Amino acid sequence: MTDRKKALVIGAGIGGLTAAVALREAGLDVEVHERAGELRAAGSGLSVMSNAIGALDSLGVGIDLEKRGEALRSYHVKTASGRLIREFPFPEIIGRLGVPSVLITRADLQQALLEAAQGIPLRLGAAATGFETEGVPGGGVRVSFDDGTTAEGDVLIGADGFNSVVRGQLVGPEESQDSGYICWLAVVPFSHPRFTPGSVTHFWGSGKRFGLVDMGAGRLYWWGTKNMPAELSRDWKGGKAEVLHAYDGWADEVRQAILATPEESIIAVPSRDRAFLERWGRGPVTLLGDAAHPMLTSLGQGSGMAIEDAVVLGRALKGAADLPRALRRYEDERRERTRGMVAASRGISSFEQSEDPLRRPVRDAYFRFMPQRRLTRTLEDALTFPAVAG
Repeated sequence: MTDRKKALVIGAGIGGLTAAVALREAGLDVEVHERAGELRAAGSGLSVMSNAIGALDSLGVGIDLEKRGEALRSYHVKTASGRLIREFPFPEIIGRLGVPSVLITRADLQQALLEAAQGIPLRLGAAATGFETEGVPGGGVRVSFDDGTTAEGDVLIGADGFNSVVRGQLVGPEESQDSGYICWLAVVPFSHPRFTPGSVTHFWGSGKRFGLVDMGAGRLYWWGTKNMPAELSRDWKGGKAEVLHAYDGWADEVRQAILATPEESIIAVPSRDRAFLERWGRGPVTLLGDAAHPMLTSLGQGSGMAIEDAVVLGRALKGAADLPRALRRYEDERRERTRGMVAASRGISSFEQSEDPLRRPVRDAYFRFMPQRRLTRTLEDALTFPAVAG
């Protein structure tokens, strides 16, 4: 009889669900424990870029995201008034890679992953409070929950997001790094002559940005940013009128997107990350996704990195006799790629969000005149799922 190993996954977000599928494909029994009483994805969207699609395809689970969202067809960066700064060569790169990038709502991606994870035990309303490894049979791990229950497994995967309980026990108290601006988000039915199928358009102003992203089926995901002290962005109490006022004089499609959005559909979140964590685990415990390497949204790769993590984790644990050693191998494989993404996201965020009147023209000129070959190489590196070591 095969001695099947058991993995406990804390968190049923994108990274946690992908990890559950990857670990099952790797031959482990899996349980997922989620603190929320019901799975309700926030009203926002994301880009599942070619690197993440490639990682998902390598699992062989076929979740067909193109049927749930919209394939990326164009990507433009413009000034606040709508003048073109640069068209990015994503379609060319995607065509060469042969792997699509998909624009999709968070809810639709979550549903696709839930279907792929069908049959894996998922316990809701299970808020983890800590874990222990001392005295656990077989060198495994025991997780405690706030309702007094416990669960035991051979490995523990902390995929519990920015405020990870698992990370908190591994590394102790940490301060988050506020990036100095707020993010407003919404998904809304929308049409406009300059809002075309499969389009991503970013608008850059002074200390403010705005994005229009086609989710398919007549749905727009928009996001806006505005420089703001951390004490205000953490507990923003404004409303739709304040958001609209922030974009006075901007391109018509920006203004119309806000006007079309019910006030209650606008989500406000502070923009923040953490100092990069060099060690993600110890013994039979590791971290994944935002729990391991939270990053700002400027590259649109937060979900992509979580998906990549999950696939590499599954490969590392497949057939492994020494599970802690396999977890360290997973961490080693992921550290440099995620470190680069975290650093690039913060650097680009600071550059794009500038309100310095001398720096803004430099920002626009930098992207307008960057050699096409250099831009293409940079984007292609990000969009290529790295080979997984055997």
